[in-house]
Amino acid sequence: MLNFTDKATIMTRQHVHIIGGGLAGCEAAWQVVHQGCPVRLYEMKPQKFSPAHNSPLLAELVCSNSLRSNAVTSAVGLLKEEMRRLHSLLIQIADETAVPAGQALAVNREDFSTRITELIENHPLIEVIHEEQIQLQADTANPIILATGPLTSEGMAEALATITGQKRLAFYDAIAPIVTEESLNMEIIYSKSRWEDGPGDYLNCPMDKEQYLSFIHALADAKTVPLQAFEDEKYFEGCLPIEVMLSRGEDTLRYGPMKPVGLRNPRTGQDPYAVVQLRKENKEGTVYNLVGFQTKLTYPEQKRIFRMIPGMEKVDFVRLGSIHRNTFVCAPELLEPSLQLKKAPAIYLAGQLSGVEGYVESTAMGLLAGLNAGRSLLGKPAVIPPPETALGALITHLTKTDPACFQPSNVNFGLFPPWDEKVPKRLRGEQRKEIALAALERWQNEAF
Repeated sequence: MLNFTDKATIMTRQHVHIIGGGLAGCEAAWQVVHQGCPVRLYEMKPQKFSPAHNSPLLAELVCSNSLRSNAVTSAVGLLKEEMRRLHSLLIQIADETAVPAGQALAVNREDFSTRITELIENHPLIEVIHEEQIQLQADTANPIILATGPLTSEGMAEALATITGQKRLAFYDAIAPIVTEESLNMEIIYSKSRWEDGPGDYLNCPMDKEQYLSFIHALADAKTVPLQAFEDEKYFEGCLPIEVMLSRGEDTLRYGPMKPVGLRNPRTGQDPYAVVQLRKENKEGTVYNLVGFQTKLTYPEQKRIFRMIPGMEKVDFVRLGSIHRNTFVCAPELLEPSLQLKKAPAIYLAGQLSGVEGYVESTAMGLLAGLNAGRSLLGKPAVIPPPETALGALITHLTKTDPACFQPSNVNFGLFPPWDEKVPKRLRGEQRKEIALAALERWQNEAF
């Protein structure tokens, strides 16, 4: 174990600057100090909050408490397993603060952020500075990891645009409401996870056809928060507001977040026409998230429309949905596979700013940026995960995609190398897992 007297002494050495104390920034910091290199972590909270953040804690989860599937035969489950094998702090804490969510890894959000904040702030190699940074000065002696997230401030976005010579891209992301469990009508709502027998980890609000049609007609006529004159409406397909999904057709929601398949009502023995699912926000189950109900409806309209959902007629809202800007770079033009900027190699990008989408993917880019920034201080070459891994598939997406059609992406098997031979669909997840984990092990043995 490294022995240092105090943080002031530590920071006289070469160190890594990390701007942003979200998931990616905290993971990056942990990977740097794991190599014995000091970190100076800048976080603007609590002096300044973004439109979507309200907690002073580091690694705040905003949109959901779910880190999605934990099945290693899924792309995101495989990504989490790879990160566990690379000693990811955030995945470790997520496992320790998990709440029931079927096959998904969901966490108690406050416990998750509290634990990470304590570990980061108390680490002898990390100095946390609570102030906003709006300048980027590349210094090879002290590399920078920029992990300011999808809500990067205007000042920092302008600084990044100046260095890259590229106009930044922006689209808009929406977050879902949270409600209290005690205000739900459990005489109507039932517990069940899709396809599972008996009670499950989700609460389900069933709708018949008449109720569904009334709901979507009200939703279609509801008032939304208008965009500013300078804002372009450009949403990420994986996180569309429900009213935007509805505009694509009457049945779009029934084939999306309100899909009833596998959720037969145990009280009636009938399949509902549509279902609104609620997922636990904490282990105690006192608050629930409306699954897939990202929205840009005005607050009064959210209360009116969502109380039309069966079982939610008198629901109390802990948080209403909102809309926020998401900023990212055109990674194929700007980034090396090491996550360094081509025009400024002393600067690494991590998190959603790098061009990935999702909590796990953002954290994964923080992990890789931290690994490589730390190695640069130690005079070691950058490490690039093989494309057969989930980590490598994301890097390939960021650096090999045609810039003309680049869009942020969650990890998915479509990003992986194509099959050399025909593999039955039912076996592909298992095959991907075996190939990826074997490639990861070889890479770890060779590169570290």
